[in-house]
Amino acid sequence: MKKLFLSLLLTGLSFFTMELKAQDFVYQPKNPAFGGNYLNYSWLLNSAQSQNTIEDPNQQSSLNNDPMANFENNLNRQILNQLSRRIVDSQFGEEGLEDGSYTLGSYQIEVGSDGGGVNINIYDSSTGNSTSVVVPYY
Repeated sequence: MKKLFLSLLLTGLSFFTMELKAQDFVYQPKNPAFGGNYLNYSWLLNSAQSQNTIEDPNQQSSLNNDPMANFENNLNRQILNQLSRRIVDSQFGEEGLEDGSYTLGSYQIEVGSDGGGVNINIYDSSTGNSTSVVVPYY
């Protein structure tokens, strides 16, 4: 028993006399938003998108759209665009907006010029909202 204890003691002491080596642990984030490598961005994004199982019910896939419906919507947009240009040209003339006050439906538009540019104040009498736009001269 004494020899067993002595051999265990010598074995234990030999472990303490060995040189211990360790390395430093350095934390490096993976996400580029938190200081990680910017090359990880596409991998993280693809990984997140592949795990996303929730479909947006409001999103319309371009694969499911009818080409004739797209054509009809595009044609309607073009017609409305031309119509709005004609209305603006007939209301304000080809030279653009002149200083003064204009009424279009429930909108009261006041146009004024100063040294910095054209000031346009728009007031919607139906909602009470108003906005101001300044177009600077160049």
